[in-house]
Amino acid sequence: MSQLRVSVATYNQVVFPHPENGITILALERKATVLLDGSVNIRAQPFGGGVKILNPKSLKEIVGEIQFDSERSEQERDLRILIDPSKWEDVKRYCLFCLENPNDSEIESAPDRELVEEFDETMGVQLNPGQYAVEPMGFVVENTPVWTENWYARRSLTARVYRTYRVKLLDAELCKSLLDTSLEVSDQTLGMQAMKNKTGRANSVLALPLNSVTEAWLALPPELRYQKIKADGYELDESTLVILDDVDVPQYQRIN
Repeated sequence: MSQLRVSVATYNQVVFPHPENGITILALERKATVLLDGSVNIRAQPFGGGVKILNPKSLKEIVGEIQFDSERSEQERDLRILIDPSKWEDVKRYCLFCLENPNDSEIESAPDRELVEEFDETMGVQLNPGQYAVEPMGFVVENTPVWTENWYARRSLTARVYRTYRVKLLDAELCKSLLDTSLEVSDQTLGMQAMKNKTGRANSVLALPLNSVTEAWLALPPELRYQKIKADGYELDESTLVILDDVDVPQYQRIN
């Protein structure tokens, strides 16, 4: 392997009690993407995304000149970079150290910016700090590189570091709106929106009982869990496993 792609992100387990029965509901971001053959891929994944490099000085001391995986990552300053594979352990330790501090000055480690942006994109809601509470969950590391499906860095062997948070929604009206949107926007509707959009993409939300999602993966033996699955008729991306700390996955090193 000549170069290893490293991707660092925050992922959020966004939860709230169902207003009628109190069951814990998991909120996911639902994405529709028009593929090259004209078909539409629709899947759900956790809220969250890539962290930004705020000050590259220490990272440069580890890897030398920073090589981003794409022009987009460079423009956004996302910590999605290409490194010599021999530097992986040092980069991993650096990331875990920085992500431990939610106010770190070198890489973005808090979930708020991505969360606010994604609620705006998916629901048109301007999320404010009084509507949610954040609790750190832990870290997830993918030490064994896998091929990425990232649109901008396809077919790159990638190792990943995730900082995970539990985000509790506190606003009853917001929770009801999220449930309503999940029911009203079908996969078919979302796919049509993506086809009409110049970017070939459209986003919405999906709300499912947390237990249903967890049990769908627990029904599989551990060695078969690292894959997309169907839960209540919806396709869930394997990245959803990152925020399900009760589900053992051989590919993940969970650090609490």
